[in-house]
Amino acid sequence: MSADSTDGFLDGRLRLRQGRGHRAGTDAVLLSAVTSPGETGLILDVGAGAGAVGLMAAVRAPGAAVGLVEIDPGAAALARENVAANGLADRVSVFEADVTAPGARRAAGLSDEKAALVLTNPPFYEVGRVRVTPDAAKALAHVAAVPLAGWTRACLALLAPGGTFAMIHRAEALADCLAAVEARLGAVSILPILPRAGAPASRILLCGVKGSRAPLSLLAPFVLHGADDRFTEEAERMNRGETGV
Repeated sequence: MSADSTDGFLDGRLRLRQGRGHRAGTDAVLLSAVTSPGETGLILDVGAGAGAVGLMAAVRAPGAAVGLVEIDPGAAALARENVAANGLADRVSVFEADVTAPGARRAAGLSDEKAALVLTNPPFYEVGRVRVTPDAAKALAHVAAVPLAGWTRACLALLAPGGTFAMIHRAEALADCLAAVEARLGAVSILPILPRAGAPASRILLCGVKGSRAPLSLLAPFVLHGADDRFTEEAERMNRGETGV
């Protein structure tokens, strides 16, 4: 029944075993690409699954400590395997907890306002808005048990003042994303992600700074594929871990 596979990321510098729930791909690479190579603080990947985003962040920022926060025991076990398999146990930890419950966060060893960077690829859908798959692992990864505002509030509780929050989401959820961070973040930037030039955005990458009062900015779009459906040169460099976004 298992559909586990091992996939390579960042030009093979990271090998990730993935289960049959949410399988990381381009969204995870885009989100991890927010990470500055010079980051030396704590990076948290919230809703980490098998650990793709946080482990790529660890590879991109060799001086940073990383925490993978995941509620599902099976996914958390995979994350621990991936940490060990990639030789990152000295600076990457797995926290098995419901991030939206302050008591559960504390019990797992997470402290509020300690992270310099919080990265999250939240479940894209809310209960009642979509038909839920009978596959429990996929449902947990794709359908949120709490509204986006509640998920975001929990993420920001973990973020230190002056720290950066980054979230990738469906483009049509932009209004919900902005509402979730309103009055909580400043210097918010929105990066539209286009599947190809001239197409509507399929994803948005939202970043902001806790405590900042700087205004919102809308960035030039990032285009993933050319007319031949191959990755653009810019996207290829990001996939290899040579550039950020």
